[in-house]
Amino acid sequence: MPAPTTLIARDFTEFRAAVTQSFVPLHVTAGPGDSFRGRIRSSTADEVQVSEISASPHVVERTPELIARGERRYYKLSLILAGTGLLVQDDRQAVLRPGDVALYDTHRPYSLVFEEDFRTLVVMFPQRLIDLPAELVGRLTAVRMSGKEGVGNVVVPFLAQLGGNLEQLGGPAGARLAHSAVDLLSTMVATELDLAHAGADPHHELMRRIRAHIDANLHSPELNPARIAAEHFISTRHLHGLFQEQGTTVAGWIRTRRLEHCRRDLLDPVHAGRPVAAIAARWGFVDAAHFSRVFKTAFGRAPSELRRELTVSDR
Repeated sequence: MPAPTTLIARDFTEFRAAVTQSFVPLHVTAGPGDSFRGRIRSSTADEVQVSEISASPHVVERTPELIARGERRYYKLSLILAGTGLLVQDDRQAVLRPGDVALYDTHRPYSLVFEEDFRTLVVMFPQRLIDLPAELVGRLTAVRMSGKEGVGNVVVPFLAQLGGNLEQLGGPAGARLAHSAVDLLSTMVATELDLAHAGADPHHELMRRIRAHIDANLHSPELNPARIAAEHFISTRHLHGLFQEQGTTVAGWIRTRRLEHCRRDLLDPVHAGRPVAAIAARWGFVDAAHFSRVFKTAFGRAPSELRRELTVSDR
């Protein structure tokens, strides 16, 4: 079982290097005072990285120049465990106190300001893992979400426990735990979006129902725009327009959701004995050769290669 990595910084120079090594490239500025201490403890499962950070005051910035260096798009979520922090992105500011969480996008500029010693949990994961369109999620960056009420009262204790047991991410259940964390975050974000936009956006509830319908029918090869539109008593033109408003297409969204479920199954030891073609068919891919091509295009590896990597990592 791979142990979590721990980086201990005895001064600011060491901490600045540890931050860039642990996350995406960032510009880090020390706060007032001569002494600086920091620690980053991290563990990763299936591209989901969970890190606990304890440090002296400092400022972190993700600048346009740093963003231009990389193409991969991640979301990060911070859960404040002690102290306070200020997150700024998309012309919004969120003051975060213990128990608060906030989401931010590494592909757009942001800054984090810590004016006192603090401890935080950071979950970083590829944007494709969250089951909501990027345009929707973008409405909730740098928005404080409380972990002491509603769905947050369920999600935050799970994340805190995961942060306290990072070695579990390196074990046989690591991928499942990582996916559970992202699924819970998706649920929290979706709930906040429902509260914020249900009354103001006439299309919000309809799109929520359509996405739920798609997820419930991913297994069906007959899932297509015409059938989805008929199920929701709208025209296919209207359906295509709704998805276009959120920066995607109906077919693209269905394919993305199917591929992600296939990827999860291929990495899950529970399905280790199931043929790749059977996993593909389970999620609506009836042509095994076509599935292999689109999977490799999406993830850079053929399904069989991903499965072999899982086998090697379990030895």
